[in-house]
Amino acid sequence: MSKTNYDAEQIKVLEGLEAVRKRPAMYIGNTAEEGLHHLIYEVVDNSIDEALAGYCTEISITIHEDNSITVEDNGRGIPVDKHPTEKISALELVMTTLHAGGKFDNSTYKVSGGLHGVGVSVVNALSTQTVATVKRNGHIYRQSYEYGKRTSELEDLGSCDGRGTIIFFAPDPSIFTETTIFRYDIVKTRLRELAFLNKDIRINLKDERDGAEDTFYYDGGIISYVEFLNRNRTAVHAQPIFLSGEKDNVQVEVCLQYIDGYTERLFSFVNNINTREGGTHIAGFRAALTKCINRYANDENAPKNLKEKMEGDDVREGLTCIVSVRVPNPQFEGQTKTKLGNSEVKSIVENICTDKLSIYFEQNPAVARAILGKAVEAARAREAARRARDLSRKKGTLSVMMAGKLAECQSKKPEERELFIVEGDSAGGSAKQGRDRSIQAILPLRGKIMNVEKARFDKMLGSEEIKQLVASLGTGIGEGEFDLEKLRYHKVIIMTDADVDGAHIRTLLLTFFYRQMLPLIEKGHIYIGQPPLYRLGKGKKEQYFLNDEELDRFLYTQASTTLQINKKNEEKLESESMIRLLHDLSRFAQLLDYLQRLNVPEALVLFLLAQDIRSARQFEDSAVVENLVAKLKEQQVQCSELRSCSWRHSCFECDVIFSGQARQAAVMGPGVPLLPEYRQAAVLYKNIRPYLEGSFEIAKRDDANSLLQADNWRMLLTMVRDETFKGSHLQRYKGLGEMNPEQLWETTMNPANRTLIQVHVDDMAVSDDMFTTLMGDKVDARREFIQSNALSAVDLDI
Repeated sequence: MSKTNYDAEQIKVLEGLEAVRKRPAMYIGNTAEEGLHHLIYEVVDNSIDEALAGYCTEISITIHEDNSITVEDNGRGIPVDKHPTEKISALELVMTTLHAGGKFDNSTYKVSGGLHGVGVSVVNALSTQTVATVKRNGHIYRQSYEYGKRTSELEDLGSCDGRGTIIFFAPDPSIFTETTIFRYDIVKTRLRELAFLNKDIRINLKDERDGAEDTFYYDGGIISYVEFLNRNRTAVHAQPIFLSGEKDNVQVEVCLQYIDGYTERLFSFVNNINTREGGTHIAGFRAALTKCINRYANDENAPKNLKEKMEGDDVREGLTCIVSVRVPNPQFEGQTKTKLGNSEVKSIVENICTDKLSIYFEQNPAVARAILGKAVEAARAREAARRARDLSRKKGTLSVMMAGKLAECQSKKPEERELFIVEGDSAGGSAKQGRDRSIQAILPLRGKIMNVEKARFDKMLGSEEIKQLVASLGTGIGEGEFDLEKLRYHKVIIMTDADVDGAHIRTLLLTFFYRQMLPLIEKGHIYIGQPPLYRLGKGKKEQYFLNDEELDRFLYTQASTTLQINKKNEEKLESESMIRLLHDLSRFAQLLDYLQRLNVPEALVLFLLAQDIRSARQFEDSAVVENLVAKLKEQQVQCSELRSCSWRHSCFECDVIFSGQARQAAVMGPGVPLLPEYRQAAVLYKNIRPYLEGSFEIAKRDDANSLLQADNWRMLLTMVRDETFKGSHLQRYKGLGEMNPEQLWETTMNPANRTLIQVHVDDMAVSDDMFTTLMGDKVDARREFIQSNALSAVDLDI
């Protein structure tokens, strides 16, 4: 690899920064949650570009307690010398000028994800504070900014070892008005994706808010990615097929593997950017795949029973594939880069994939025949499905008239119309009586619809419940038949019971919509109705609550108007401070109970929190762990000898037995702070710590002489709830059929009162994996999911 100089002369200026704060959505997509997280990706993309150029091997991202972010890499460091024409440092130029960077000079970066050159300057413009620290040429430099403008001169802080760039920024809440809170799971998913796409790069993520941490490193690259995606599936051929090549400076990597399912899962990337809408690189790959499989089918070596003409959909049934290309000058649609437009890339990808895949099939005939058999089976099923559709049309079974159970509404305008898909005839009857007939239609389902995750298309069309559903929606179904413009209802609302069966039916319906009518979800037409879980009656008044949290919030608000809490010898609690404390204590109790079920005793949790144990890394220091053991022994807690952790070799752990624990040993080690529930408890602990010891007095506001004594905080919660519940009746609903039509209308169907959850897809790969795990035919994966999450389930009807 030729190493070129990277200094101020490589920084090219195209225009200024002024428009960013006025129209931020032009640069980051939107100012909601998606745009907020895009800030991290813009900075990380710069570090990844350094890695692509061969200068960076490790990137670390830290989410701080105040939701500010630090991104650090060990690349070359942004140049700090003075720019020859702009007469300011190159660092300041990059940080404060739109379209200023090293991406416009192909000698600096051969390929780049941040090719628009707006990344870090846009992040700077949309942050209340930004600090850029550069390690370069044996020195460390720093410059700070506010709202995109320089607030300090470039400082030389002295000599240092190493090199790299550190960018700290705090998003501006006046820009991101919906939220400035970063979600760890969203950031984690994107960083894991980047680690898959760039093998041998280590990416560290740490969340200081609750101690969560992850490290991503995959030396297999996109082969590891495909194996990860298919880990819960049964593969048609054991090893993924990897194809790669380069032409005209366009680098192509493709990895594919077939599973025994029926859904195509293809994820595409250009210079590490997820091109969700595909583009020319995807067109090239699909053309090559269809050509190679049909060519092999016509080869004289292919068995006669596998000689069939396959279409593109046939050869892609059950395909899991990653297509990653690196293009020197990509043409994207907009700054969010969701579709590649370079026409020359199509032929490059097609030629490379055709050549490499043809050779692979020749060298691996057993794999080729297995894939061919899968495609031929799909082609024959497609023909059977076509005949089934034709027969349905002749019989009229897919017409609205045949949706016999459908209680239609009066309006003819799809944008006004709502379809409620209701579980069972009983709830369906209540819904029909309670609805607004002008705009609300009701479709009762008898029992559970077919699990389409495990059924081929032609078999699915034979299901009466699915035929009723398709007929009601009016869109048709299947390739060449589905037409979103014909959708008869712009709100399709799934309304099921709040029990296990209701959740199963809801999941089956969501699986159907995701696999067979994805545009309905993408365009925001699918909703989940939220019937109340509780009804609280007092006299002639009644109130409804969706969940336990809503009920608790109401109870504690009521308690604040009638009760006063005194902590012995300390301050009185009332109004907002009382509500907040009761809510936090209640949540803390739930977390402790959950951890207890994981064999992490309450006494151990409280001890570790009191010692300020927030991270698994604290168990890497044997002196720290020995100190913990010594303090436990002072409290007469039995502790085993310190040992190296078997699954995290850099850490230490030991067994502990608390009195009253039936001599069951619990492990004190890095596994405890890695539990999300422990980290959530640690966040609450800061504020509630003074109230976890000592007793309380509860006084009634209208009777100062009436005092109740609570010996501890758990007793306090019980007594407050008991006092607030006096004179009330609490009913927990298990099914919609328990409500009369008026109650169902008022709580769940009335647009003025109801709560609907709109179904949308944040990440296709994560969503796809969840449906396959829950609804697929691989029992081990589902068992593992259930075992991992079973303790989170409450109020199960068994």
